[in-house]
Amino acid sequence: MIDYNSVLSNNVKSLAPSGIRKFFDILEEMTDAISLGVGEPDFVTPLHIREAGMQSLEMGYTKYTGNAGLSRLRMEIAKYLIRRYDLEYDYKTQVIVTVGGSEAIDLAVRALVNPGDEVIIPMPSFVCYGPITTLAGGKPVYIETKVENEFRLTADELRAAITPKTKALILPYPCNPTGAVMRREDLEAIANILRETNIMIISDEIYSELTYGNEQHVSITAIPGMQERTVYVGGFSKSHAMTGWRMGYACAPQEIIVQMLKIHQYAIMSSPTTSQYAAINAMMYGDEDVQKMKREYDQRRLFLYAGLKNIGFECFEPQGAFYMFPSIKSTGLTSAEFCEQLLLKEKVAVIPGSAFGLGGEGFVRICYAASMENISIALERMEKFVKSV
Repeated sequence: MIDYNSVLSNNVKSLAPSGIRKFFDILEEMTDAISLGVGEPDFVTPLHIREAGMQSLEMGYTKYTGNAGLSRLRMEIAKYLIRRYDLEYDYKTQVIVTVGGSEAIDLAVRALVNPGDEVIIPMPSFVCYGPITTLAGGKPVYIETKVENEFRLTADELRAAITPKTKALILPYPCNPTGAVMRREDLEAIANILRETNIMIISDEIYSELTYGNEQHVSITAIPGMQERTVYVGGFSKSHAMTGWRMGYACAPQEIIVQMLKIHQYAIMSSPTTSQYAAINAMMYGDEDVQKMKREYDQRRLFLYAGLKNIGFECFEPQGAFYMFPSIKSTGLTSAEFCEQLLLKEKVAVIPGSAFGLGGEGFVRICYAASMENISIALERMEKFVKSV
């Protein structure tokens, strides 16, 4: 008999499974539950984007593309970044198309990190950053952001985490799961610390289009001196409701893109051809779709926020993504207990904040990428549950 414990990678064995899956496994057994757990738009990909993908199939565009992605798509991504955020990249040498934003993050980490290098990761945040760093041989260094700062990374917190081994900072804003955003003054304070170092930034801006209020999203790359040290990660999943198309991209100095492309060539070859043609259409004609979905999310955001406050939850008003991150400490339950009991008793699925790392315990993530009707019913059930605890 093979001793699988001895043949499997120690790095992989050391990784804990996602803390999210347990609740979806329970949810699959229920027929009338409401899920406010999955971080996925409830909109269908806009018709003109779907039609562009279908047309590419009808035209027989079913072969590999160049490793970095279709030249036309990279050009449209560069145009989009100038149009939306005033960020300038050379599409020929500084843009790579990836299989979702997650691959872009993985490529960036593997291209930058040597064994023993430290990567600073603010938390609570998306679950992939630490494991990807570990798989690359790096050491995740977690910073617990605070609710009193609306889960923003502060300059003081960053300064305290830097050591001679620090290679990179992952900047995940707008943030999953908290909905936190970093404003220009926050980013300038971070830049002031990094400017005199050799520390790189991996800026995950997959939710950049979903920023609410009067202030527009600002990228760290727009701060003087930061573009040369930043890998910008974007994608189509959240903004254009294209999760299943698996389309993302990374932009960075040519010297970094060249190394990321090597990994992409050997591990992936190229991103899905059909998806790339759909993404061209999304970049060219999808701006109004994005704004329409954003307006709907904003209405849900305000409705859910008011509903949670009415129940009695402490919750800051998130300004980004499509998540609410209320404190459930008043119930006396842990995050996992709250979520499991809410699901079993009232058939509403939300995600324990503890699944997102340091600082998440005592909170839950509620995704408002759901219909207003379902959000309303879920709030009624949550209120009933809280009163019974």
